[in-house]
Amino acid sequence: MKKIITLTLTCLLGVSMTNAQTFSDDFESYTVGAKLGPQSTDWTTWSLNDAPAEDVTVVNNDNHTSGGSKSIYFSSTATGGGPTDCVLLFGTTPITSGLFTFTSWLKVPAGKTGYFNFQGTAVMGDTYALECWMQSGTISIKNGGGTTVFSCPQPVGTWFELSLAANLTTGNWELLVDGVSQGYWVNAVNKVYAADIFPPDASASYWMDDVSFNIAPYVLPSVNAASSFVGSLLTIDGASNGIGARLNGGIVGASKNLSVNIKNFGSNAINSFDVSLTQNGGAPQVVNVTGLTLASLATTTVNFPTPFSLVAGTNTFTATVSNVNGAGVDGDPSDDVITQTYNPVVPATGKVVVEEEATGTWCQWCPRGAVFMDLMSDFYDTYSAGVAVHNSDPMTVVAYDSGVAPFIAGYPSSLVDRLPEIDPGSMETDFLTRVAVAPKAFIVNGANYNSTTRVLNVSVTSTIQTAISGNYKIACVITEDSVTGTSSTYNQSNAYAGGGAGAMGGFELLGSSVPAAQMNYNHVARFISPDFGGIPNAAGTNTGVGASFTWNFSFTLPASYDAAQIHIIGMFIDPTGKINNAGKATIAQAVTNGFVAGSGVGVNDIAFAPDAQVTIYPNPSSDYSTITLNLAKESTVSVAVYQVNGALVAKKDYGKLSGGMLLPIEMANLSKGIYFVNITIDGQTTIKKLVKE
Repeated sequence: MKKIITLTLTCLLGVSMTNAQTFSDDFESYTVGAKLGPQSTDWTTWSLNDAPAEDVTVVNNDNHTSGGSKSIYFSSTATGGGPTDCVLLFGTTPITSGLFTFTSWLKVPAGKTGYFNFQGTAVMGDTYALECWMQSGTISIKNGGGTTVFSCPQPVGTWFELSLAANLTTGNWELLVDGVSQGYWVNAVNKVYAADIFPPDASASYWMDDVSFNIAPYVLPSVNAASSFVGSLLTIDGASNGIGARLNGGIVGASKNLSVNIKNFGSNAINSFDVSLTQNGGAPQVVNVTGLTLASLATTTVNFPTPFSLVAGTNTFTATVSNVNGAGVDGDPSDDVITQTYNPVVPATGKVVVEEEATGTWCQWCPRGAVFMDLMSDFYDTYSAGVAVHNSDPMTVVAYDSGVAPFIAGYPSSLVDRLPEIDPGSMETDFLTRVAVAPKAFIVNGANYNSTTRVLNVSVTSTIQTAISGNYKIACVITEDSVTGTSSTYNQSNAYAGGGAGAMGGFELLGSSVPAAQMNYNHVARFISPDFGGIPNAAGTNTGVGASFTWNFSFTLPASYDAAQIHIIGMFIDPTGKINNAGKATIAQAVTNGFVAGSGVGVNDIAFAPDAQVTIYPNPSSDYSTITLNLAKESTVSVAVYQVNGALVAKKDYGKLSGGMLLPIEMANLSKGIYFVNITIDGQTTIKKLVKE
């Protein structure tokens, strides 16, 4: 049966409330085998019209209550779940404040999935307050974006009571299993309109019984401080970049300062308090805060001076506020402690992820890209290689800009290891996925540099870790940090001026056109060689584990480039065009690594052949070119011509040749563009770039 009553109750926070509304339903008054919606004024379906296909059927094949026999059962055989989509309305309008408790008895068999969510508005699907997943013995609470904010063990194959208790006024939520608190978290959305019970996938199978909810007002105690983490767990220190945004995650070994928000959920002002923060139950860091006047419902942020380092496995951080106004326990102790857990990503050995950002000084939203590129560099420096690919401004590298253009729909945009296009603010998600993927090869950049001639010779050495096959490619990129200019073409257009679009790394404090004198551009692409696609078939026949191959590149740095701000990025590109791995080094680091002689790639040409002199002329050409060979000894020769995407255009084996030879290349039927000519002499390959006009 179901009922709604008004009564006086004591909420989970220990504060006396009046005029509370309570609903309960044990399903005993319904007809077995019939749909629930038409029998109830409170239950409906996702379409809010008791749609039969979405409605749940009342069953009597399993039940929690010893005195009854009925429950509701959810299952699906579809990959995407459904079609059952049952909804319990909490009222006629969303509940936005006060104390809310939802309780249900559930039974989820082993190997099966249970699920429900809370909708935040009267428009189904508009706002998810949270999602509750029950899988593999774990209850996971996720926010509307699908990120897990809390988890705890789940009883399997037996009935258990699950309760969610929320102070919608303060934002603190609690999960209880069989009446035992599992912990607290601060929810991003603090309004509820309905519970949506939906079997989410083909493994869904679960019963629900004895559903209830309570709604009660909440009166602020006179003195009450509540603690919560700032945004996500790990934060970027804002001192260097002024950014208010926070990155979401972390990797093992990351070491950063953390922050905790303290909010005044009392009616009186707060003048002082202590706040502590522990990691995995270790020694606490304690900050004593005095000399403030924190008004009712106002918030202050406490920064902890000593960095925490993430370790492998579960990292549990617990923040506790105490001694508010020097009075010991405050008026509501339940919101004094907040716990957050995080399982950091374990980066693969030798892995470097490349983030390429499409940007331009003319682009008013591109400051967002600059800010998040800097955050990625600050937070993940060892594993992250950022490249700012400029368009239609003085820092444009035409070959790079043209290469990126087909992959993006607008500016700013980002490619992480050349996965599909994303917004720069989302780079971290793709990064955390890619950094855990073991690379096919380790990449080491070596160099020698002549500071007088400013010639930088680079070696990119790839050592195979997993046997490969197919068209793997190599490219080398040179970037520069702290790039400045004096002309107005270096002014940065800025849509964040005035703060109307939110905080963005300090750009909200600058004008709509930031003068060149105030701009320092980081990660600026200066060279890409040979081009965006890379040298095709760069691995040759060296495909086994332990095999190593080296390509040489040569660059002349203009006098305006600061060699101390240069980064060398060697890219190992797989046959699908994704960047499998990379190596990143400053010039000083690459010189320490040492230059390794190998096949050579100049900025405009490819010029190396063992025991031979090789040229192609004319180049560029519109109809034909000729390979000129001067062989020092009799050698086996073959020639293959490839498009920049690695597709084979033509191949011929010449067998044994010696002395001077002329080998023609017919070009009349080729499309205009760049081709690579692989000349293999006694098993060693020389590659020449050939341009068809």
